[in-house]
Amino acid sequence: MLTVMTGPCVLEDMDTILKIAEKLKPLSEDKRVDFYFKASFDKANRTSLSSFRGPGLDEGLKIFEKIKKEFGYKVVTDIHESYQAAPAGEVMDILQIPAFLCRQTDLLVAAAKTKAKINIKKGQFLAADAMKHPVEKVLNTRGITEVNYENSEKAGVWLCERGNTFGYGALVVDMRNLILLRQYAPVIFDATHSVQIPSNGGTTGGNSTFVPYMARAAASVGVDGFFFETHIDPKNAKSDGPNMLHIDDLYRTMNEIFAIKEALGN
Repeated sequence: MLTVMTGPCVLEDMDTILKIAEKLKPLSEDKRVDFYFKASFDKANRTSLSSFRGPGLDEGLKIFEKIKKEFGYKVVTDIHESYQAAPAGEVMDILQIPAFLCRQTDLLVAAAKTKAKINIKKGQFLAADAMKHPVEKVLNTRGITEVNYENSEKAGVWLCERGNTFGYGALVVDMRNLILLRQYAPVIFDATHSVQIPSNGGTTGGNSTFVPYMARAAASVGVDGFFFETHIDPKNAKSDGPNMLHIDDLYRTMNEIFAIKEALGN
């Protein structure tokens, strides 16, 4: 079964969120998919001080509870500070550690003390083998000493790849990392953030045209799941619109991924 985490970048108004959640229903019912609805309650790393950040922790968790109740979805969100882990862990099925915070010990330990699964995004500044150490912090907190794929899978610890940056703005994905990271944990490929161009003229840019190509490449290499940000109207999304997939394009991309998996016998 393929894990798929998808939804809008940030929790917007309730009407928009519910429309997106409804549009994702066919994917959530696909027996080949372990489905998670993804969004952030607070985008704490926006480029501009005036950018929309989201409803905040308390209101955000209420929205996630509503989504779980109305649609039966499992849910995933980012946390940025250790105090957020405990309350978020009571509601969320997955707590995601942002790439820039993937080495933060207090954040990793706080997340590991919850009942939630942990998805650790690889920092854009790190080599794949460096991600053994964040995984080790989570596993050790959960009483496991040896870092390997099997122990991480059992403990609910995942790694997420979205590329590296070399100082010229764009991210570059080394597909070898998808293989190297699987020494330590199941691997999720973040297809939409892999085409992101951070801080492009005061806002985050990107080119979603490349997302299906990146997803197809990752499917060919072999991963345990995919992370996609999606929207019913990406051009008017309140965060990450340029690298986000329209929901119709998400379904086309998923069909291509499954065709590749079938052709490879995966």
